[in-house]
Amino acid sequence: MKLIYDIHDKPKPLSLIVFAFQQLLAIIAATILVPLLVNANSGTDVVVMDQAAALFGAGAGTIVYLLITKFRSPVFLGSSFAFIAPLAGAAVFGYFGIMLGAVFAGGVYVIISIIIKLIGINWVDKLLPPVIIGPTVALIGLSLCGSAINNLNNTAVSVDNYNLVAILCGIITFIVTILCSVKGSKGLKLIPFIIGILSGYAVASIFTVIGNVCGIDYLKLVDFTPLTSMDSIFRVPNFTIVEAINQGFEPLGGGSGVASVALLFAPVAFVVLAEHIADHKNLSSIIDRDLIKDPGLDKTVMGDGVGSIVGSIFGGCPNTTYGESVGCIAITGNASIITIFVAAIMCMILAFFNPFVQFINTIPSCIIGGICIALYGFIAVSGLKMLQGVNLGEEKNLFVVSSILVTGIGGLTLNFGAIQITSIATALILGIIVNLILNSKKKDDKAE
Repeated sequence: MKLIYDIHDKPKPLSLIVFAFQQLLAIIAATILVPLLVNANSGTDVVVMDQAAALFGAGAGTIVYLLITKFRSPVFLGSSFAFIAPLAGAAVFGYFGIMLGAVFAGGVYVIISIIIKLIGINWVDKLLPPVIIGPTVALIGLSLCGSAINNLNNTAVSVDNYNLVAILCGIITFIVTILCSVKGSKGLKLIPFIIGILSGYAVASIFTVIGNVCGIDYLKLVDFTPLTSMDSIFRVPNFTIVEAINQGFEPLGGGSGVASVALLFAPVAFVVLAEHIADHKNLSSIIDRDLIKDPGLDKTVMGDGVGSIVGSIFGGCPNTTYGESVGCIAITGNASIITIFVAAIMCMILAFFNPFVQFINTIPSCIIGGICIALYGFIAVSGLKMLQGVNLGEEKNLFVVSSILVTGIGGLTLNFGAIQITSIATALILGIIVNLILNSKKKDDKAE
């Protein structure tokens, strides 16, 4: 696609701040949702994860990633949903337990990075050709559709899990966003998410005011309680490393606890690697630069691994490259690395600014749902675009693509005790196996 700002372009200072804030808005909902889900699923109060700390950790992890990739890969790292189950399971082992888990996960990435450095990257194109990586990228976007629609319905607020007013506000958010992106001026095309979110929030606030005045709960979409109940402007986040020092090693429980944490986190890192490659292949197609070769898969994997460790030290959550960040770049045409860097700095600063964190908590889920229709849709479509050069009239390719899409969308997972291979990773593994079998058969036929 035609980029308005390429990787090394530097927008003017004021524009840069606005663009960085937009990138922050694109990733923040998922980033601060992870600690909430971990707290809800852990079943213990030994560890209570902090949203502001997770936001700071995402910024710190992103900066580490940018440094290791030599500022050549424009993507933001945020809290990884793949590690929710391991984090919830490791909560009983205390703050040192979840930090140690991130070290195990990041360590797997570091080892893989070293191996890639030694053996090269030619295997990537052979193992993951467009016929596999295209539907996998599409699957990443499609697998998130349910989340977008649940948010749009405002299921967390509405008693019957369905609210037409919420859907209206989400659709308004979506329509304003796409109008700015497609029909807007050059300036509006660069900030469609900011305009869309503010528009949807304004409409939802009007309905909420009417609901409060008339006593109609159905119209009360915005909960202003987080803002009205604030007791301070500035608040130091509950950083994981500080909480761990205060708590001590006792919850970890010695060697058995360490082994348990390792078994929770290390296998998941292997699974997330597949999504890492898919994200970077997708981003490469958007910015027309092969990130697998420059800065190199070894550096992006290393950056992801070390970034996860650093992110967890501050915020508890191992990080991963965000599809929302890639989608934001695709829609706005802004691939400027400095924008990602400033967004990371902004995350770290705003983590201390309590009104901002609480304001984010007041944004109705339906507004996030409206934005996600655009973000997740672009991820899916960019994956489908990778299939343009694939001959789908050939049965071999049809079977590979169909195996990935059906098992992925169907939600097939592989569970081995506490270890779960996600549906995306399962679909990718099956696609690779099918492709290898069919290619092997074709070679055998030629030999005969």
